[in-house]
Amino acid sequence: MTHVPQIKIPATYMRGGTSKGVFFNLSDLPEPAQTPGKARDALLLRVIGSPDPYGKQIDGMGGATSSTSKTVILSKSQQPDHDVDYLFGQVSIDKPFVDWSGNCGNLTAAVGAFAISQGLVDASRIPQDGLCTVRIWQKNISKTIIAHIPVCGGQVQETGDFELDGVTFPAAEVQIEFLDPADEGEGDSGGAMFPTGKLVDTLEVPGFGALRATLINAGIPTVFVEASAIGYTGTELQEAINGDSAALARFEAIRAYGALRMGLIKDLSEAAARQHTPKVAFIAPPKDYVSSSGKVVSAGDIDLSVRALSMGKLHHAMMGTAAVAIGTAAAIPGTLVNLAAGGGERHAVRFGHPSGTLRVGAEATQKDGQWSVTKAIMSRSARVLMEGWVRVPGDCF
Repeated sequence: MTHVPQIKIPATYMRGGTSKGVFFNLSDLPEPAQTPGKARDALLLRVIGSPDPYGKQIDGMGGATSSTSKTVILSKSQQPDHDVDYLFGQVSIDKPFVDWSGNCGNLTAAVGAFAISQGLVDASRIPQDGLCTVRIWQKNISKTIIAHIPVCGGQVQETGDFELDGVTFPAAEVQIEFLDPADEGEGDSGGAMFPTGKLVDTLEVPGFGALRATLINAGIPTVFVEASAIGYTGTELQEAINGDSAALARFEAIRAYGALRMGLIKDLSEAAARQHTPKVAFIAPPKDYVSSSGKVVSAGDIDLSVRALSMGKLHHAMMGTAAVAIGTAAAIPGTLVNLAAGGGERHAVRFGHPSGTLRVGAEATQKDGQWSVTKAIMSRSARVLMEGWVRVPGDCF
């Protein structure tokens, strides 16, 4: 019996923030996968090793978590005044689909560096030493992101002393600006930052009854609920939730009903095919706790505690896009996030997550009763882990 041989595709395996993913230059993909569709999805599924009923992604590049089952496709930007077009695919671990409905804020930290190394940024704009400002068009959500990439000797500087909780080793700091991060035009929300028109809504969820919730489109659509209302303290680590199938089912119910209320889906049955968005997070006022690394986080060092779920599991740190949602909601007086942080006006918030703490800033304004946010800012880090080629069977797409 004759079998089709493997093909090899240029690729780079990168860490960005607290995530890892396989990065591709669009022009390096096989021709059938250079356009959106079944061939592209099938190729990326095979690269990552999905769907895997064992949940391990042993036969692929994925790491069997939402933070490591990710793909990125970059190309020279087709948008005026932008350097690179950034497309993110969240690959399901156990199901045969790739979710293109949102951005990955963590991997955004690696986009600028990859774009520079791939020649997608005009050489005249890259300093010999200093910061290179990379203008990114995020195609999933049609938003502009600005990344400030350190450069030394004309090359991307990856090493440094910037420490990011959730990442073991220090690296160079990458500052990221998410411009006008409120979502636009998806579902029935009409592009409103608060799709229901309320800072605090009431979400009816079977098993919980009426839950107070802040439903926000900023960074990524997110459903915020109070930890105390669902039986938690806000200091939980992954093992407290991810091994509890009943708890995960309850969180999925909150997420599905939140998606319905936000206009992201028209029927609850659609939530299962939209795992990447919205996110669901629970918040609480600051409390002392011990992070997953054993580091003591003092209540006096944070403004609030946040725990968020991604792809059906409690995240080990915090998704970058969810951090944008947290910072934006914290800047708007009256949201559940703002109230948990003590209320009032604020331009930045430091929150506790399972791996430690993170600070994010946001500038929010109100005009004619409507809130808007001009930008959210945070610092991450990124580095190349491996570069070369990925190999896949030639008939997999």
